[in-house]
Amino acid sequence: MNEEVEKALETDRVIDITTIGRQTGLDRRIEIWFHNIDGRIFITGMPGRRAWYANLAASPQFTFHLKDSAQADLAATARLITNRGEKRSVFEVLLPHFGRSGHIDEWVAGSPLVEVAFL
Repeated sequence: MNEEVEKALETDRVIDITTIGRQTGLDRRIEIWFHNIDGRIFITGMPGRRAWYANLAASPQFTFHLKDSAQADLAATARLITNRGEKRSVFEVLLPHFGRSGHIDEWVAGSPLVEVAFL
């Protein structure tokens, strides 16, 4: 990875991801936030069902599109995090930044969470 991409992964928040539709097999591109915690990249969302998460569960390979301080299309794989303890440890770091610390149990129980590995 080049320096510009590495810096964007440290500072940017808004990206697009392209997943493969689990029912259609077609590319599905959406805008979403990502989070860098000690060099580990995570994608999550508000509690509830998310099509992007279901798509990654069916086919974990996707494209991570940087589009803010750097532009790059990065091949990636998603690791779905379903273990409640692991989810809690991630959300304990993330939620205070959004003023949602008091909602951690709701997020652990119902929010999608994936860790991104770049290929």
